[in-house]
Amino acid sequence: MSRSDCIRRAKETIASRRAESIAVWERHIREVSEKVPAFADVDRRLRLTGPKIIGASIGASDDASSAVDEIRREYDALSAERRRILRENGYPEDWCDVKYACPVCSDSGYDGISICSCLKREIVKNYLESSGLYTLTKNQTFETFSLDYYEKDDKIRMKQNAGILFRFASEFKPGQSDSFLFLGATGLGKTHLSSAVARAVIEKGYYVVYESAQNLFSAYEMRRFGQSSSLGGEDGDDLDRFLDCDLLVIDDLGAEITNKFTVSCLYNLLNERIIRHRSVIISTNLGKDELRERYSERVASRLFGEFAPLLFLGHDVREQKLRRTYAK
Repeated sequence: MSRSDCIRRAKETIASRRAESIAVWERHIREVSEKVPAFADVDRRLRLTGPKIIGASIGASDDASSAVDEIRREYDALSAERRRILRENGYPEDWCDVKYACPVCSDSGYDGISICSCLKREIVKNYLESSGLYTLTKNQTFETFSLDYYEKDDKIRMKQNAGILFRFASEFKPGQSDSFLFLGATGLGKTHLSSAVARAVIEKGYYVVYESAQNLFSAYEMRRFGQSSSLGGEDGDDLDRFLDCDLLVIDDLGAEITNKFTVSCLYNLLNERIIRHRSVIISTNLGKDELRERYSERVASRLFGEFAPLLFLGHDVREQKLRRTYAK
């Protein structure tokens, strides 16, 4: 799902909430009006005060202000009368008030000319789902990253890595932040910390795409052969998100089947994002020599010249967790 799709869906969600709130309000009005004729009369007169105030406000007479004040007093009196009727007939006094999900913006999505926090939350939620991280990041955050599975110098290095990445996520700005290359064996926390970074950046309101190298190259191959792909957005043919997102995270580079096509895709993707000054995080189990041999010197020069390397050290954390679990 593209950035524009995420924003559109968020706006649709807010609009749906507003429509539902109004539908409930109208249903309550009809219900009480049918049972209590006096309420229907008061409600009808109350609705007329709005147009009256507008008419009085644009009038040219000198006493327009006093006329508006008089209509407002009428409005207050009718509102009090409506509350009394509701109360005496066994309804809550606010039964026929519109109850919006967001009282700040009345489910419009905007607080004045600014985007309301409710719409921001929906956009962030859609970014998170679109990124491929919705389930993964529930457990893989900076708060849940533990140094208990590392020892001595490894623990010092991993603490430094976590600190660097926390600052990166906290201070992230599109076009102004670094790119990182995570190097190290499997099970050392590369995926955990890349997920933590992605979630933190998304929660700041930025568009992040998180994809395994295998799925990313599969999407390009499907485009090449004219096939649809759920990775490419709603129409299955939109790979622009890999270029346009504020942060791209490529997990487990080297796990895919590598050929001339995938190498070319990787080079073009990295080169284009470097030109656009857009951040990338790549994690891999391969060493420097293996990366050069597998992806060519051109790709390696981009990785080692434009990316800040972070070395992940220690013993397989997943294996340690399993041992501790079965030891109990």
